Amino acid sequence: MRRFEPGETAVRRDVFRRQVWSAHAFRVVEDGAEALVLGCRPGAELLAATTWIEWLLTGNEAARLEALPNLARGRWQLDRWSWRSTATLQWVRPGAWFSVHAFYDVADDHRLAHWYVNFQQPMRRTALGFDTFDLLLDLVIAPDLSRWSWKDEDEYAHGRRLGVVSEADRRAVDQAREEAVAMIEGRGGPFAADEVWRNWRSQPDWPAPQLPGDALDFGP
Repeated sequence: MRRFEPGETAVRRDVFRRQVWSAHAFRVVEDGAEALVLGCRPGAELLAATTWIEWLLTGNEAARLEALPNLARGRWQLDRWSWRSTATLQWVRPGAWFSVHAFYDVADDHRLAHWYVNFQQPMRRTALGFDTFDLLLDLVIAPDLSRWSWKDEDEYAHGRRLGVVSEADRRAVDQAREEAVAMIEGRGGPFAADEVWRNWRSQPDWPAPQLPGDALDFGP
C-alpha cells in the first residue's frame, strides 16, 4: 500500500467479521517507518453505531450496554457523527496491538489533557487508510506520564464472554499490556518526543477531514 502524505485524509475503520463497526476520518500528520501519525480536531466526520451516538446525546446507559450484544450478534446500524470537544493525535505502529493517543483541550489553547493507550488488532493498511478492531480495553495516562489507570476492564471481560474478544486476542492483549507500560516507563515511542507532542497544534489551514463515499466498501 502507498504511503500517505501529510495533510491527506486517512480513514481508520474498526471491522468485525467483515462488517464496519466504525469509520473515522483523520488528517495524516506523518506516515513513517516507525508509525502512522494521525490528527483529528472537532468537526472530523465519523460513522458510528447508533447506540453509541444515542448514549453520547442522552447519557442513556442502556443504549451503551446494548452495543456489545449487538456487535456479537452482527446486528448494528451506523449513523454519521462529528468529533467534538477535543483535538487528538494518534500513533499507530505497524504490527502493534495498541495505539497511543494524545488528547488536547481546544478550549484551553490545545492543552494536553491526557494520554491514552487503545488496545486493538494490528492495523491492516487499505487504500483509504487502515482497518483494525478495538478490543475494548484502554489505559489512561496523566499528561506528565507520572501515573496511569486501566479503563473499561469490565467491558473487556464482557466482550470476552460474548466472543467479541477471542482467546487469541486476549493472549495478544496480555503481552501488549506489558509492552505499553514498558513504553511509558521507558519513554519510548511517542513518549520519547514528549515535548513535541505536548506542544502540538492542529493545522488551522487543514479543514476537518470528511469520510469518502466508499468508506464502507471492501476491495476484492
